[in-house]
Amino acid sequence: MKKLMMICALLFSVITYANAQQGGGRMGGTSEERAKMMVDRLTEKLKLNDDQKTKLTAIYTEQGTAMAKIREEANGDRDAMREKSMKLRKETDEKVTALLTDDQKTAYKAWQEEQRAAMQNRQGGGGGK
Repeated sequence: MKKLMMICALLFSVITYANAQQGGGRMGGTSEERAKMMVDRLTEKLKLNDDQKTKLTAIYTEQGTAMAKIREEANGDRDAMREKSMKLRKETDEKVTALLTDDQKTAYKAWQEEQRAAMQNRQGGGGGK
């Protein structure tokens, strides 16, 4: 029985370590990889053309690089990081919206609302028990 418990503990620690080495978190990877994932998602929802894809990839790559810099400069100050990152997200959203057609803008706003609702559900929905 002791051997079985030791094997289980060892297996659990190996899995945990391997997950940590792979980034383990959501949205792992480089700025370019995250930008590509976002553009792929938007292409599926908004039917982007090749020119829009190229421009959006550049915008999201720039955002990812700037966000990493904000995190580094914040040095643990969550309030400062939040303020700067909210400003950056707003600027990025304005750049993205400027590239879209009117139909795509409508679909983009709807998609953003879906994302907000999904995030609230993941965070507990704000409802108390």
